[in-house]
Amino acid sequence: MEEVMTKTIIFKLNDQEYGANIGQILSIERLQEIVALPQTSDFIKGIINLRGKVTPIIDLRTRLGIEELEATEQTRILIANVRNIQVGLIVDEATDVIDITNDLVEETPELVSDVDHRYLKGVAKLEDRGMLLLLDLDHVLSYEELDEVQQVIDE
Repeated sequence: MEEVMTKTIIFKLNDQEYGANIGQILSIERLQEIVALPQTSDFIKGIINLRGKVTPIIDLRTRLGIEELEATEQTRILIANVRNIQVGLIVDEATDVIDITNDLVEETPELVSDVDHRYLKGVAKLEDRGMLLLLDLDHVLSYEELDEVQQVIDE
């Protein structure tokens, strides 16, 4: 089987390292003031104006059922393309971009950590960093939630 390399952005939530395909990440931004929106899901923190484009901000901790923390100097917003909608994902810090070969990735065990396994593509076992949970950004939001996000943008 041919080895496929995937460029992966590494970020942290709660001291656990996660990875996502860099192809979906448009930019990494410092945390900025977020305009809160009434009557949206608790993980939709609000919107920001990013270079003239209204961008909904998702708290990835809340979304994945991880306890919320105060933002720090390291807190970042990953601007991602999720099913053709630009969203910002708040992470504790963005640390690295690495190549992961498909032979290092295993299916996600049902019992892995606190994160719903539907959101995960797999687990990469890396010699120098241990276990890396690979997020499937296209499944972090359901179609209904993406509709909610789209309505936020359209208003």
